[in-house]
Amino acid sequence: MIGKERKGPSPPALRHIGAGPDGSPLGVRLGEPKVRREAEGRHGSRFGKIGVLAGGPSNERGISLRSGAAVYNALLSEGLDAIFLRVKNDIRNVIAANKIDVAFIALHGRYGEDGTVQQALEDADIPYTGSGVEASRLAFDKVASKEAFIKNKIPVPKYIVFEKEKFDVNEADKIGFPLVVKPQSEGSSIGLSIVKEKKFLRTAIDKTFQYGERSVLEEYVAGRELTVGILDDKSLPVIEIVTKNNVYDYEAKYEDSTTRYLVPAPIDKEAYKEAGRLGSLSHSALGCRSFSRVDMIMDNYGKIFVLEVNTIPGMTGRSLLPKAAAAIGLCFRELCVKILEHSLLKAGKL
Repeated sequence: MIGKERKGPSPPALRHIGAGPDGSPLGVRLGEPKVRREAEGRHGSRFGKIGVLAGGPSNERGISLRSGAAVYNALLSEGLDAIFLRVKNDIRNVIAANKIDVAFIALHGRYGEDGTVQQALEDADIPYTGSGVEASRLAFDKVASKEAFIKNKIPVPKYIVFEKEKFDVNEADKIGFPLVVKPQSEGSSIGLSIVKEKKFLRTAIDKTFQYGERSVLEEYVAGRELTVGILDDKSLPVIEIVTKNNVYDYEAKYEDSTTRYLVPAPIDKEAYKEAGRLGSLSHSALGCRSFSRVDMIMDNYGKIFVLEVNTIPGMTGRSLLPKAAAAIGLCFRELCVKILEHSLLKAGKL
């Protein structure tokens, strides 16, 4: 199933509102949710016309559409002028056709989190939510981000990198088994494998090369999965993820109803404090802006390792950033508005 688009519940029915030169729809406005929409809501018109960008060409398109629909409905319920923009790799045409004032990016994976969309929006002088071009590129690249973590004394699991055209599987002995094999640049655990024996390693490596030219082999750390949401550049309550799988993979994230999220994480006080510190430090080490989500694992001895930073974390009903925000009293609608506010303030646009 990896590499195929997985679709969640369909968004509301769509009504076309824009078309490109060939007559194909560019922007679409979702069917109105069951809330009273006002021309001037509690936040007035200070954001202008907000384009919620969702979809994209990545393997995470289905999840992105779900995140985008949730954000769109939340903004409408706050009385804001929002438009749902279903994109593929045509972002420049979409934003030109729909004349938005600000973009709320709900694009996951390649194109949305690797700096591509951010660059297109900057070229069009349109402010947007989340991290800038360089921070997005850095966070999406698992090798470059690990190098930045190490430079900032942030603990990471041991790892090595294999190039597609030249590698020796015997190098994996430096790490030992089991180990984790993942593509250099993918999200939602796409292309990830846990390899327990050397005889299965080549197959796992070849799978990662479907997504790029480099494969990352990482020490498998047995322990407890933690995640720290960042909002307004500050750590939110730590969440522990409890799953029946050996790793928090795509199935555990989006398909397994038995996955549990414990917030605040039931870990000792010092470990909890350290997780929050590492979350903030990882966010800043990559130059991220406003919000993100930092994934970690705490081993059986209480040491915490940072795995990655997600610059456009999920915004669905199962997503972790909204759960962490709810723990400090922010409902989903308020979270979406706060992301808009802080992102624009940091960009000097509000």
